[in-house]
Amino acid sequence: MLLMTGNSSPHPVIVPAMTTTDSQGIRCALLRWFDRHRRPMPWRNDPHPYKVWISEIMLQQTQVATVIPYFERFITRFPAIGDLAAANLQAVLEIWQGLGYYSRARNLHKAARIVMNERGGELPRTAGDWQTLPGIGPYAAGAIASICHNEVVPAVDGNVVRVFTRLLGIQKDSTKPAVRRELTETVATVIAPHRAGDFNQAIMELGALVCKPRNPNCAHCPLRRRCVARAEGLTATIPVRPSRKPVPHIDVAACVIRRGNRLLIARRRPDQMLGGLWEFPGGKQEPDETLEQTAIREIAEEIGIEIRVVRKLGAIKHAFSHFKMTLHVFECRPQRGRARAVTVDAVKWVGIDELNAYPFPAADQKIIRWLTAPPAE
Repeated sequence: MLLMTGNSSPHPVIVPAMTTTDSQGIRCALLRWFDRHRRPMPWRNDPHPYKVWISEIMLQQTQVATVIPYFERFITRFPAIGDLAAANLQAVLEIWQGLGYYSRARNLHKAARIVMNERGGELPRTAGDWQTLPGIGPYAAGAIASICHNEVVPAVDGNVVRVFTRLLGIQKDSTKPAVRRELTETVATVIAPHRAGDFNQAIMELGALVCKPRNPNCAHCPLRRRCVARAEGLTATIPVRPSRKPVPHIDVAACVIRRGNRLLIARRRPDQMLGGLWEFPGGKQEPDETLEQTAIREIAEEIGIEIRVVRKLGAIKHAFSHFKMTLHVFECRPQRGRARAVTVDAVKWVGIDELNAYPFPAADQKIIRWLTAPPAE
C-alpha cells in the first residue's frame, strides 16, 4: 500500500492516515486543553516577531524555566532588532553567557545584521522566508510564522514527535528522515486553520507538561482516548530511537598564566566550537603525554610562548551534547616569548577583577569563581 501526500513521490506508509473527523477531534481537544493550561511566558504576552524569534532560538535544547530570565535580560539589553544588529558580537555573547550552544547567539547577531542591512529592518513573514536567515530551520520558521502571522505551517520539534508517535502508535525509528517527513505531513493536516500558532504551541506544551519522555501523565492528557500507545501500553517504548553510542571523554589542560597581577586569556576563533568566547588557553591531551606536557605544548602552539607549570589548581568535569570533558587547571608562569594570537583569535593580559567583563564558557567561569573567591578563614 502506498500513501500519496501533496506533490511528494509515493513512499511506504509509516504514519497511519487520519480522517477529517480524527483531525477535528484532536484539534478541538488540544485547543481546549491549551486555553486552560497554557503557561504564561513573556513572549506569549507580547508575540512580536522579534521577541518570538529570540525566544524560539533560546528554547532550542533549553527548558522554558531556564530561558525566561535570559530572554528578559536579552530584550532589556536589545529591545529591538536594530539594537541587536548595532551591538558588537562580544556584547551579545556576554548576555548569552551560561545559556550554552553559542552558535545560536552568533547566528542571531548575523541574522539581525542581514535584516537591517539588506532588508530595511523588515523581519520575514512566511516560514519559507524565515529559513533564509542564519540559524533558522523548519521548526523555528514554522513556529514564528504560525504564532506571529497565523501561517498554517507545522512546527515539528521533539515534543511534537513524541506526542504524535505515541498518539498514532508509530513503532519506527523517529529519527529517520522518512518518519519525520510523514509526521510533519500529518501534523500539517491537523493544524487549526484559524489558530495555527496556538495549535503548534499546544502540541509543544502538551509534550512539555503531560506527554513527557518518561512517566507521561496520561490521566490528564486531552488525547488519551485516541492514543494508541496508551491503549497498547507502549508509552515507555515510543518514540523509538536508536541505541545511544557511548559518549567519548577527553582530558583537557587549561592554563592560568600569571604575570605579576595579570592573567593571560585567549579568544576562540569564530569557526571553532564556543567561537568568540574567551578562555584560559590550553587544549586536549594527546596519547603518551602528561597533562603538564599538554599544557606546555598547547600554549606554545596557541600563544607562542614558553611556560613553566607551577601547580595544579584542580579539575572540572563538564558535559557537552556529544562528549564529556575533564578540564585540568594549572597555574603557570611565562618563561620566554611574547604572547600573540597564533592559532587563537586574540590574546589579552587582564586583571582578575576584569575577568567578569568578558564572556567565558561555563567551565572557565568555574575557574574564575576559584580565582575570585574570598580566601577561607
